[in-house]
Amino acid sequence: MALKHVTSGEVAHLAGIDDPAARTRALARTSSFEAIHLVVRAGESLPAHKVDGSIILHCLEGHVAFEAGKSPDMRAGDWVYLEPGTPHAVRGIADSALLLTILFDAPAFRTDT
Repeated sequence: MALKHVTSGEVAHLAGIDDPAARTRALARTSSFEAIHLVVRAGESLPAHKVDGSIILHCLEGHVAFEAGKSPDMRAGDWVYLEPGTPHAVRGIADSALLLTILFDAPAFRTDT
């Protein structure tokens, strides 16, 4: 069964980490991006992996170990951007909620102009 994504203009409620209903869920997906409410409980891990697009990870609540180069960990309010194909992993130090956005980069986009 496909997950229900929100439609343009529809409000999605992101449950706080203390809410038993808090869970990882896809929020929206278009041809240019995907947004995911990522819930990582203390002791849980997302093993090292990489994605084809750029990613933006915003820690909303909690504390995670974030393994990707310069960022050893993230706490509430922290934000990080990764270039496409950058290996990364996440491990919950405390129960945590994050907003993950994957940008499906257009091949013709250049940042050096």
